[in-house]
Amino acid sequence: MNIVQITPGAGGMYCGNCFRDNALVAELRQLGHDVLMVPLYLPMTLDEDDQSTGTPIFFNGVNVYLEQKSSFFRSAPKWMHRAVQAIAEFPLFAKQINKQAGKTRAEDVGDLTISMLKGEVGNQARELDELIAFLKSQPNKPEVVCLSNAMLVGFARKMKKELGSQIVCQLQGEDAYLDSMKEPERTQVWETMTERSLDVDLFVAPSRYFGETMARRLSLPMEKVAVVPNGINLEGYLVEDLTAPAPEPPVLGFFARMCEEKGLSLLVETFINLKRREAMKKLRLKIGGGCGPGDEAYVKRLRKHLRTEGVLGDVEFHPNLDREQKQEFFKSLSVLSVPALYGEAFGLYLVEAMAAGVPVVQPRHAAFPEIVEQSAAGVIAEPNAGSLADAIESVLSNPSSHNAYRKSAVAAAKEKYSIEVMARNMIATLDKKRN
Repeated sequence: MNIVQITPGAGGMYCGNCFRDNALVAELRQLGHDVLMVPLYLPMTLDEDDQSTGTPIFFNGVNVYLEQKSSFFRSAPKWMHRAVQAIAEFPLFAKQINKQAGKTRAEDVGDLTISMLKGEVGNQARELDELIAFLKSQPNKPEVVCLSNAMLVGFARKMKKELGSQIVCQLQGEDAYLDSMKEPERTQVWETMTERSLDVDLFVAPSRYFGETMARRLSLPMEKVAVVPNGINLEGYLVEDLTAPAPEPPVLGFFARMCEEKGLSLLVETFINLKRREAMKKLRLKIGGGCGPGDEAYVKRLRKHLRTEGVLGDVEFHPNLDREQKQEFFKSLSVLSVPALYGEAFGLYLVEAMAAGVPVVQPRHAAFPEIVEQSAAGVIAEPNAGSLADAIESVLSNPSSHNAYRKSAVAAAKEKYSIEVMARNMIATLDKKRN
């Protein structure tokens, strides 16, 4: 199958969508499919080989911004746009742009998001034309164009008309980002996205929960939504031999972006609660994940709070780990908990923990009950510090249960959440839609 995967880059920030799409493209190629990966906005920061290498970045972030803000720049000649893009790609400037990207908030880009959703009639229409012209120039016509998230559905109408391709849109947690926008932009974004979603042939969600959520938010019939759980490349994560004892003293882990939305403050309070219990006095906490410029002040406040509570000495912070470091991080844990506060669509960190033989304790909301039930890799608790602490203690204090969770976690990672399984499920889903 000839497939185009279009994925926005996040510059210097780690991005779960980028990891997922990049791994999927690599595996689809291994299965013999012809897949072109096209990056948008900024380069992708990845922990595996970049599958978009050799493909130009479209919708360059600086051009997109200037087109939104300046009618003069929108009508400027091509050479000016190319000059701006070349300057933006110069290493010194690119580094500064990547830093600023890490500070971008949804509430500041509502008008830009609306314009992008308008596609061929938005302020960035010429960028869409250039992307389509590039795809037309490829040796083989794309049978399927996959958009990485629903904020790209503005591309669908013109792409279908010009390329005649099936348009598939992947879903991955767009609702929380869009809901954080200010009014009236928030309502306008959802209305425009709903209208433009009519141009998409199929939406692919990573969980039943999120598929149903977005079907409701976008007024989609459920037959237009398929579920293909996310997967990861298990190489380096997978622990086959579970005879080794769990870490002593026990280690509670968190791995996600170090921010309030991912529930880091809640996990810190859970850890403090646990440290007050006689049986958990030796417990340690390891916090890993992305920490960009916009997260540093928040992490500093957490450190101060932990110091005030007298437990900072039992806490380690591991920001922005590479792939090998991340794998060692997961293997050093006794249990993982990322009590995200919003409606998490999936959570790749759960699969990374499972592959490393680490049980999980997650709050009873969003996709977490669905994933934990399917994997039997841990426990679901109410989303508060006391309940999470009780669940974590129950997992750590019962060696036989802990070992059973470890075995189930590894089995689920291999059987349900590997990138090989995801790629085969994606192809089966696309074939079914085409037939």
